[in-house]
Amino acid sequence: MSANDMSSWYGKVAFVTGGGSGIGAALSAKLVDAGAQVWIADRQFDHAKTLAQRLDASGARAHAVELDVRDPAAVRRAIDAVVDAAGRLDYLFNNAGIGIGGEVDTLTLDDWSDIIDVNLRGVIHGVDAAYPIMIKQGSGHIVNTASMAGLITTSAQAAYSSTKHAVVALSKTLRVEGKTHGVRVSVLCPGVVRTPILTGGEYGHNRSISRENQQKLGEALRPMDPDEFADQALRAVMRNQAIIVVPRWWKALWYLERMSPALSMRAAATALKRTRQVQSAASPR
Repeated sequence: MSANDMSSWYGKVAFVTGGGSGIGAALSAKLVDAGAQVWIADRQFDHAKTLAQRLDASGARAHAVELDVRDPAAVRRAIDAVVDAAGRLDYLFNNAGIGIGGEVDTLTLDDWSDIIDVNLRGVIHGVDAAYPIMIKQGSGHIVNTASMAGLITTSAQAAYSSTKHAVVALSKTLRVEGKTHGVRVSVLCPGVVRTPILTGGEYGHNRSISRENQQKLGEALRPMDPDEFADQALRAVMRNQAIIVVPRWWKALWYLERMSPALSMRAAATALKRTRQVQSAASPR
């Protein structure tokens, strides 16, 4: 970020879920470096604590919070504690997420429950806790992390894509409503970023393909470095952009989805064929 960009974040109060690794860690680091007070919340508390200590040994600007976003009461307590300590909440980054992949016939009901609980209900729990506070303040910005999988047709990602489409829909509606209260809302739609979620993350998995082959397929899509992603994403947040697609070249697939859903589905069918070929080649004969 430029010096002017840095000054925009100085003194702001931000809460980042899933902040201990991947995109969340990159966002947290950029925000702390820019002078914001950041609460780094994660189910993997050791990750959050280590990151907070690395970013700010004094503990004045980076704070680690142990949090499972599946627990609405815990989310509310954590966000209320931030407001008690800092006096307000300027930014909520609803970023926690897991990846559960696989063709629909391989998924279990437990798989569906797990991913909905984190990727969708976790976002809802954050909104439920923070939105009334921001309405009362007359200001604030909620930034929900979805995915390109929430904008386009995908293959072998029905569960993940379903939750991310829902997060996009929630964010668009909330943006319209929130504007009347002085509350801003944006949704991040990353393409492929080099983070643990490329292979499902700590709590995810794929029932159709191995982690090794997931990594191989992900690398073929030129994953972006998370620090570069965070830099571009935060610039877009400052501009109050509604739907933030990074890397920008992924917008071409979004345009294709809107112009011709049939062509988008054909592209997804080609991707599915490639996924099956990679896994078949790696399977014992």
